[in-house]
Amino acid sequence: MWALEWEKQILVVDAGLMFPHEDMLGIDLVLPDISYLLDRRKEVLGIFLSHGHEDHIGGLPYVLKKLNVPVYGTRLTLGLVKPKLKEHRILREADLREVRVGDAVQMGPFRVETVAVCHSIPDAVALAIETPVGRVIYTSDFKLDDAPPDGLPTNMARFKQLGDAGVLLLLGDSTNSERAGRSGSERDLHAPFERIFGEAPGRIVVANFASNIHRIQHLVRMAIQFERRVAVVGRSLQTNFKTARELGFLKVPEGLTIKIEDADRISPSKLLLLTAGSQGEPMSALARFAAQRHPFVNVLKGDWVVISARPIPGNERLVHQTVNNLYRHGARVFYSEVGHVHVTGHAQRDELREMLDAVRPRYFIPVHGEYRQLVQHADVAREAGLSDDRIIVVEDGETVELGTDSIHTGAKVSTGLVFVDGLGVGDVEQVVLRDRKHLAEDGILIVTLTVDRETAIVRAGPDLISRGVIEPELSSKLMADARDAAMASIARLADTHADMNTLREVIHDAVSQTVWKKTRRRPMVIPVVLEI
Repeated sequence: MWALEWEKQILVVDAGLMFPHEDMLGIDLVLPDISYLLDRRKEVLGIFLSHGHEDHIGGLPYVLKKLNVPVYGTRLTLGLVKPKLKEHRILREADLREVRVGDAVQMGPFRVETVAVCHSIPDAVALAIETPVGRVIYTSDFKLDDAPPDGLPTNMARFKQLGDAGVLLLLGDSTNSERAGRSGSERDLHAPFERIFGEAPGRIVVANFASNIHRIQHLVRMAIQFERRVAVVGRSLQTNFKTARELGFLKVPEGLTIKIEDADRISPSKLLLLTAGSQGEPMSALARFAAQRHPFVNVLKGDWVVISARPIPGNERLVHQTVNNLYRHGARVFYSEVGHVHVTGHAQRDELREMLDAVRPRYFIPVHGEYRQLVQHADVAREAGLSDDRIIVVEDGETVELGTDSIHTGAKVSTGLVFVDGLGVGDVEQVVLRDRKHLAEDGILIVTLTVDRETAIVRAGPDLISRGVIEPELSSKLMADARDAAMASIARLADTHADMNTLREVIHDAVSQTVWKKTRRRPMVIPVVLEI
């Protein structure tokens, strides 16, 4: 999510989400912090969506609950947004405005033109935005494929026209800036898929990003060619499959698909299972299938499983765990390291250079990617002839002030991550995650005792309850030592008339120090003192 602002009028572009890292214990989703926009809610003109991937639209329901502004997007993009808004019960109030590829929309001082780009989802667009100081182009996610499955390549002719007319700033997709050469075409997968479909003796299972409609269409064609019925597994994939089919972006003959409950009735050699979960997400259809915990279909010996996606950085361990489970149950597995079963939807260095050469911007900001990828994309811009003073690498929360002949970083704005945990949005902060990490690593030790309110004499306890610290049968000596330490600390306070907070502190310190000396562990110690 990013924004353009001119004289207290704000245009917001995209509203994505992020999936949690492994150290974000218990977190389901990660959203952008929109407090800057909420403080200026009357100045927000609307949100313009570039395409229908989760990292560009997934946060929209949470944003619209607090900031109900018009939302612009192409037909498929809005089609994928609607089920999300319906699930959050805000579809009726939402102001969704469909824009065709090539159209232009006036939003306050900004004129936004959509330019066709090829990506791993149809109806994706770049944005060419006319501003009072000059033209800004945002490529969003793109690649250069001359013959993509939907026949709509990136419109380089239009990018060159815009470059000829003059471009003040280009914001370019940096996801694959570390990779030399070109990204390859979806057509490159035809031969590997044909070989798999031609040789597989039993079921074929293909895991894919739920929103990679091009890949799903390719697999549907393969199923038709090799006379296999198709069952779709996983809620997100079923929703996207249904939406893309209804809108005409996915061509599926009647009678080809079957309900997942009926999969056992089809001969294994005549069945294709399409599933989500290519990133190894623990509760995804593929992970449960691989662990034989799915309610309807589970991995069988002789299955051929294709993971047609590259692990997102940080997800490698989860993906490999899923692959291990598949092998463990007798499946044959094709994935990024074994078989050419995936091509990326993001431009690599030669394509990034081609985009820079076509647009010829005065200034350049690399976007989308980890910091190292932004720096690598900045290097491509230098190779294309832009000097250091015309390139800015920025992180979340940093602003850039743009003029007709100047660019520099401005003041930082409030930003960060908002965590979704179950039904709670934003009620888990970093301090809570730190506590969860502490509990996960070192366990918890609760010290309970009862004291006389008048005399401060201990009437009961202290009793110690531990979880995740040490095996119970090994802990009797440790617990006795910790109890003695607690009693000794209380005895030292006997004549001081200390208040309850002080009493809790000394008990905490005494028990913590004893456990550390005996085990070199630091469990979370919680003293519970009752007064009678």
